[in-house]
Amino acid sequence: MVIYHGFMNNNNSLLMVLLVTSGCLLLCSCESLTARNSGAPESIPLFNGEDLGGWYADVPAADGGKEVAPSFVVRDGMLVSLGKPQGHLITEQSFSDYQLVVEYRWAGKPGNCGILVHASTPRRLYKMFPQSIECQLYAGNAGDFWCIGEDIHVDDMLARRGPAEKWGVDEGKSRRILNLTDGSENPVGEWNRMVIQCRADTIHVWLNSELVNFGFNCTASSGQIAIQAEGAPVEFRRVDLSALPTDATEGH
Repeated sequence: MVIYHGFMNNNNSLLMVLLVTSGCLLLCSCESLTARNSGAPESIPLFNGEDLGGWYADVPAADGGKEVAPSFVVRDGMLVSLGKPQGHLITEQSFSDYQLVVEYRWAGKPGNCGILVHASTPRRLYKMFPQSIECQLYAGNAGDFWCIGEDIHVDDMLARRGPAEKWGVDEGKSRRILNLTDGSENPVGEWNRMVIQCRADTIHVWLNSELVNFGFNCTASSGQIAIQAEGAPVEFRRVDLSALPTDATEGH
């Protein structure tokens, strides 16, 4: 059986095809097989540096056609989450079995933001957050998992999530799973590099080349990707997608 995962550009032309056959993932470029043969997966920018093509915003404050300031803009070639009004920028397409590389920095006073993977049902939590697993960017806590209608397990669950009877994926439950490291973030104003690998029901997260989280038995294995506007302005200079490396090691 062969499954095709196509990544499209803004003109809907096929840039790459991922072929999964006999449990093996290969990357093919329509222009060349060089990337596949060299063993270095090419990346595809989800943000083109010019506009928000391929994404759409879900901002509750704008419901009913209300005029509100934009939550997401393109500025100086960067995608900027302005933090308010709160909401999400969501890919038009869904993805599975991929590596996502995000390079970000705080544009002012650091605060809260996150990258959501396996996003699906809109406004699943607090009439705001889409069903997903959040890979936290919140300053001082980058790499935490937050369960939003989906669940994931980690090693040392009791130590990192608290008493089992309080675990859950809805309001009032223990949805936060602490990361593995402290001090992996660069000083405010400097660029951080987060690598997220979604492989079947597992998620690995690296921050500045340090493994900051690993989860397994995730209740979702595919979905959209989303960026939050959650109070603080964040600049993104890179949001790239590529095929998974052959093993769970940080890729470029």
